[in-house]
Amino acid sequence: MRSFLIALQFLTNIPIKIREVKEEDIGKSLTCFPLVGAFIGLLLAISVTLFSPLPSLVIAVLVLIVSILVTGAIHLDGFADTCDGFYGAKPKEEILRIMRDSHVGTMGIVGVFCLLALKIAILTSIPKLDLFGALILMITFGRWSQVLACSVSSYARDEGKAKYFIKYSGKKELVIATFFTLALFLLLLGAKGLMLFIVSSLVIFLFINYLKKRIDGMTGDTIGATNEVAEVL
Repeated sequence: MRSFLIALQFLTNIPIKIREVKEEDIGKSLTCFPLVGAFIGLLLAISVTLFSPLPSLVIAVLVLIVSILVTGAIHLDGFADTCDGFYGAKPKEEILRIMRDSHVGTMGIVGVFCLLALKIAILTSIPKLDLFGALILMITFGRWSQVLACSVSSYARDEGKAKYFIKYSGKKELVIATFFTLALFLLLLGAKGLMLFIVSSLVIFLFINYLKKRIDGMTGDTIGATNEVAEVL
């Protein structure tokens, strides 16, 4: 329960304050990331029910607004910074410097616009009856991808907020998170869910390796970017 609350504190805007969180607790909370993702996805699915009388395009936009309010757009921020940093053939040091800059550049704005537009297009194309399960899987898989990114990477900086997620995560956290995520895919989609999980996981693994190759590891921003790409997948 403590790991779930710590994960909830990091991944959402829900006012939870866990006292005396140790460095090891931060890494171990990764096991609950997909569970928190399923919880967020359920909230979005419920919002679809509330918005159901509206046109599909309006529903898609409102669902994204709800997701931004619930999460505080933390992963969108990381995606924007990653777009700014990774655009062009920059060396590692320059990429890390740009991503740490509090200002958002042109590529960050363009990247977020394209990402949100693609999400809206995809959500609009999904029949309303299927949207409930799709949202749950979308958010769950995004949070699982963060567990994968942390478990197979080193930290690209000397210090930073995401350091302890990477330092204290490993095979155990990844196995537990994978078991839960895969079980959810099978429960909601059956054999198709298994295929979807395998294909999407392969793409995410390649994306993570591309990020690692550019900066010799992962940062909080690239972990957030991984989440956003995984949600689209």
